[in-house]
Amino acid sequence: MNTLKRTLALVATLAMAATAFASCGPKEDEGSSSSTPEATEAATDAPEESTPDDSSEPAADSSAIDASVGVGGGTFTVAAWNPDDAPYLIAQWKGLDYETVADKLTNDEVEGVDFISFGVGGGEASENYDQLFASGDDLDVYFVEADWALKYINDDSKTLALDKLGLTDADFPNIHSYTDAIGKDSNGVRKGVSWQAAAGGFAYNARLAEEYLGVTTPEDMQAKVADWGKFVETAKEVSDKTSGGVALADSLGGMWQAFACGRSTPWVVDNALQIDSFCEEFASTAKQLWDMGGVTKNEQWSTDWTAAGTTGNAMGYFVSTWGFGDFFLDAAGGVGGAEYGNWNVVQGPTPYYWGGTWIVVNPATDNGEEAREFIINSASDEEQMAEYAKNKPEYVNNTAVMDSLISSNTVFNEKISNNFKDGQNYFAVLAENAKTIDFNGLITAYDATIKADFMKAIKEQHLEGGKTYEESLETFKDLVAEHITTIDVE
Repeated sequence: MNTLKRTLALVATLAMAATAFASCGPKEDEGSSSSTPEATEAATDAPEESTPDDSSEPAADSSAIDASVGVGGGTFTVAAWNPDDAPYLIAQWKGLDYETVADKLTNDEVEGVDFISFGVGGGEASENYDQLFASGDDLDVYFVEADWALKYINDDSKTLALDKLGLTDADFPNIHSYTDAIGKDSNGVRKGVSWQAAAGGFAYNARLAEEYLGVTTPEDMQAKVADWGKFVETAKEVSDKTSGGVALADSLGGMWQAFACGRSTPWVVDNALQIDSFCEEFASTAKQLWDMGGVTKNEQWSTDWTAAGTTGNAMGYFVSTWGFGDFFLDAAGGVGGAEYGNWNVVQGPTPYYWGGTWIVVNPATDNGEEAREFIINSASDEEQMAEYAKNKPEYVNNTAVMDSLISSNTVFNEKISNNFKDGQNYFAVLAENAKTIDFNGLITAYDATIKADFMKAIKEQHLEGGKTYEESLETFKDLVAEHITTIDVE
């Protein structure tokens, strides 16, 4: 048995995760869910309802699979950096119980299926995948994350064009445009597809908003944070009324997740680093919030970060779809906690996504039929996707499915839903952002490292160190030149 699989010792926590909205982007530092510089340079975050059995799935037509793709192999091997998603996708595919699938995978009780979990953060997965490919161990399907997906999607030796499995754009007619862009290589060939949409919003403590801002509805709150200028003004209002005791925003890292999606120029164009007005806008906005106490100085993923929500020291959090049952629930104090049930969510200053995971196929797979079936079940079959959305729960990457579930006021998870004041349908808010995110032409293979380097330079030099923006930029450029030697940095 593959020794990597033994990292599923982490699986003791999976039973709890099955009822929570699991993360698609594991907890990492504030810069982004970044890959290692070396990895980036090499590139060119039982269901309650019955689960349909295999007979309800579209039958895989083996004739649709290209003759170059291996079929009829033994074990179907799926790899991911953690056990937050793959076991449940496997359960949905195989008609297994969500509560017990993790244990079954650990004990080799799912016939014909092996799951490798590296037990690391998403940004660390790239190194593990490289080692797995180098070892020649069995691998059929694996998961990649937005910030470093192109390292593999642009490498024909690491990812199979999905048309080799008989899958075309017609099989994914209702996916969100930004997920579509990330799943295609530089030639427009589809190599990956995501089953989830990780659109974000700004969740705020409605009790504190009424106390310090006089806000009583999400519509009124959205008007207070509709753009970054208004966000800064509202943060100052809160800071002034609380003598700096309450920050509007949870962390610089959370703010960066949203702000970074407003960039209109790729980080690299014609093999050269691009530094434009966006960079200075972020530095200026961040400094204003930092100096006035409008954003906490807590490190993202620290206990202080989530505790600030429980104590009322942070009024709001930037949260993506997967985060509402993860860190955001912790920030409320959990079910019955100090601030549980006091929250609402709005679109915030800008549409953004945070995290997301794409399914890709190893060209050396010997299980092309199973790979096709798994992808169809996870990201194409609308009936299966609807069941997964409710049972996981998950914001699935299909506008028709989510619109139907949202319009029928589906309760995806009572523990999560009850954290929202007046029964607000939080997915309905995120749906509006998901439909307006546009990242076409903006994604590069270097994004993870460059975004992390920029955040590091601005935070450490400009905000904490008192250096000018221009001086901080020099540090940023030095970091990029050190970490990515294949692009021009002037």
